[in-house]
Amino acid sequence: MSAISDAAAAVDERASERMNFRVKPRVKQAIQRAAALSGVDDSVFAVTALYNAALATISTHEHTVVTERDFKAVLDALDNPPQPSDRMRRAVEGYKRRVKSI
Repeated sequence: MSAISDAAAAVDERASERMNFRVKPRVKQAIQRAAALSGVDDSVFAVTALYNAALATISTHEHTVVTERDFKAVLDALDNPPQPSDRMRRAVEGYKRRVKSI
């Protein structure tokens, strides 16, 4: 029984792309040892680890977690927007001068 779950195997596509990179000998040995302990080959272990790290990185950048207090503050600001300050008005005017909409 494998100690890791091959998340990349769930992707319903033919494996047609290649990734080539060099690693230091100690890094390769650690990957090979971890793969053997997990009961999978080097490629499955490496691809699974890379894929899981990629998904986690993407998720971190695509999702924002806020506290309940912050969420309520955002909703309150949407329901009761403050009057724009002079600084905000100047920023909007500067934006309008620099950005041309189609």
